[in-house]
Amino acid sequence: MTYGVGLVPWCDGRDGMYSWIWRHLPGNGWVRALISLVLIIAAVYVLFQYVFPWAEPLLPFNDVTVDNQ
Repeated sequence: MTYGVGLVPWCDGRDGMYSWIWRHLPGNGWVRALISLVLIIAAVYVLFQYVFPWAEPLLPFNDVTVDNQ
């Protein structure tokens, strides 16, 4: 089977990023699920505490050009 040609277009024999992460986590399924949940919560925490406040002044959301008529 050539690349991109198959019955299911998103399953062409390659592993995705999430399956690679899942295979490299230690423990059984429940431990992996718990570690995944902790990693997701940590990523969301870092985004809301550090990344979004840093990027907020750089974004043009407060540049409103509405006339006051």
